[in-house]
Amino acid sequence: MSINEQTLPPASAIEARALAWRHWLWLVTAAIDGLVVMVTVALVALSYHLQAYGQVPPDQITLELASMLAAIFVFINALRGRYQLANYLSAKGQMASAFSVWNITMVVFVAILFLTKIVDHYSRAVILASYLSGIPVIALARSTMVRTISLASKTGRITSERIFLIGREPDVMSFVSRHQPWNVGFSIVDVAFLRSNDARRINDPAAALAADLTNAVANCRAKRPDAVFIALPWSDQETIDACIDAFMNLPVAIHLTPEKIMDRFRTPHIVRTGDLSSLRLTRPPLSSAAIALKRIFDVVAASLILVLAMPLLLIVAILIRLDSPGSILFRQRRYGFNQEAFRILKFRTMSADDDGSVIVQAKLNDPRVTNVGRMLRRYNIDELPQLINVLKGQMSLVGPRPHALAHDIAFEQKIALYARRHNVKPGITGWAQVNGLRGETDTDEKMAKRIAFDHWYIDNWSFWLDIAILFRTLLSKKAFMNAR
Repeated sequence: MSINEQTLPPASAIEARALAWRHWLWLVTAAIDGLVVMVTVALVALSYHLQAYGQVPPDQITLELASMLAAIFVFINALRGRYQLANYLSAKGQMASAFSVWNITMVVFVAILFLTKIVDHYSRAVILASYLSGIPVIALARSTMVRTISLASKTGRITSERIFLIGREPDVMSFVSRHQPWNVGFSIVDVAFLRSNDARRINDPAAALAADLTNAVANCRAKRPDAVFIALPWSDQETIDACIDAFMNLPVAIHLTPEKIMDRFRTPHIVRTGDLSSLRLTRPPLSSAAIALKRIFDVVAASLILVLAMPLLLIVAILIRLDSPGSILFRQRRYGFNQEAFRILKFRTMSADDDGSVIVQAKLNDPRVTNVGRMLRRYNIDELPQLINVLKGQMSLVGPRPHALAHDIAFEQKIALYARRHNVKPGITGWAQVNGLRGETDTDEKMAKRIAFDHWYIDNWSFWLDIAILFRTLLSKKAFMNAR
């Protein structure tokens, strides 16, 4: 199938409607956001007043409250550029963004009430209930809008941008097959192939390139696209410069299509430092502020848990001492942040105390596990001494679980990017563990799956994700699966 068969623009009437939707979509999405907030507040006020007072709420006060919250919510979304079509083509980050804006909305609203001295004008119960009800309602509405708009863009009903492609045929076809631009709402109005390196025209490649560009510019001017995409290897600087010079005379945006290396990375970013510009492919998993927030939470929470759990720790220590000979605590070398080795602390649950170049993992019904140790491992109580590792800064409450050095060395040679899990501090619990991936990793496939969950955690870290993992560690059945 040729590129034109895949990407020919839709019929003129459909294209006109698609373009019209592009120009008015911001207004539609803003109106839906405002309507969702107003309806939520109105229903909450109605339910509360009927239950508390047996009558409907005053129309004017309810309308004022609903209108103010809706206006603030829409205004903040607009300031953050959330009503651009590109923001509705992927579900990634939508829920977090909506929740963040809703929180800011309530803070701004309360500040307005305080500054204007009308705190008592509105029911505090209605405001609180509206905030709590708004969280799932706004999330559901935003999710529905994203699914609807994304589907419409893929089927050509909404066009985000009309683009003109130029480049040598293999490069253009590679870009189109890899990225399928119609799936993000792009409408390809035309394609121009450069033939300047054709063997039949090799006698004067500069003249051939100039002729190709003259024809391409004339065709592009007639098609009136929003943007021109130059599909050429970035190393072909001379040809790229010629294309840029040619299309600079047209009122269009000019893009370079991404090199294949960029397909590996989710958010490559142009970084400018003084006069130096660079393409940043990756960034540290956590910003300085995030590292500080995570550390503060770790210290406060670990200290509190240690104090509250002290009676339990003493009882467990006594039981271990009475159950079998040996030390109460088990120490083993593990890799921490940036592959810096440390000694992890656990309650001893086995008769063995391995920390060499060969370590046999615990198996189901392993005879080395003591009677008390089996109970400790079943309920994750053996991990509690690692709170000391957390306070020492060697671990975090949440992060990829550290493995014995011998296992790390072995799996690093078998699983691609295995060591990337050390880009954050290891945790007492983690995303893989609350999803049931714990216990023996007797096959490379099991370990690869666990590493995939660790990488997902690193790429999607947030403070609230850590909180959710901690709750699931305590409450989810999966967190207790596969204990050995």
